[in-house]
Amino acid sequence: MNERLHLNRLPATTQAAEGLPRRRWTVAQIEEMVAKGIILEDERFELIGGEIVPMSPKGIRHELVKRELQKHWFPLVVGSQIELITETTLHIDEDEFREPDFLFWPASIPLDQVTPAAALLIVEVADTSLRYDLQTKAPVYARRGVREYWVIDATTLVTSIHRSPTTEGYPPPHEAGPSDRLEPLLMPQLAVCLTDLGLEPAA
Repeated sequence: MNERLHLNRLPATTQAAEGLPRRRWTVAQIEEMVAKGIILEDERFELIGGEIVPMSPKGIRHELVKRELQKHWFPLVVGSQIELITETTLHIDEDEFREPDFLFWPASIPLDQVTPAAALLIVEVADTSLRYDLQTKAPVYARRGVREYWVIDATTLVTSIHRSPTTEGYPPPHEAGPSDRLEPLLMPQLAVCLTDLGLEPAA
């Protein structure tokens, strides 16, 4: 066997030539391939319009910001009517899913029944994925009725706050600085200030 072939290698990617059709996958088909081991469970990707899109590796700044937010938020939702999970699969449509860094939703809704419109807040911590999170994810979330969507730049700690979704997208986001109070519209009790968590913009 060729020693360079390993199951844990990152999957090969390709870009179709302009105008050529590509096979459209469904969420059910992807789940079946994962169950059969064709796609490894730890592969990081999202399904966008039926296309498998590999995600960039997460940098240390991403992990630091996410860790501090976890430490702040998880104790606050214990015993409340709010559920919180990180890096879960959120089904958008039959051929589309996302894996947000933080997903908040009402505790009355089982996780497997959470829709984008049911989300109380979706948060992405972005380093290499900043453009993708702002330009690709935001319009999809708006069209699906996500009421509030934050994108935190892991380098600058500037948070882009998207609200008032429409079928054409969100209005221009409000940008909050590292020391500004970030207060979720539907969960004011989970307000946070990034610098209060000991975080500082990267030099």
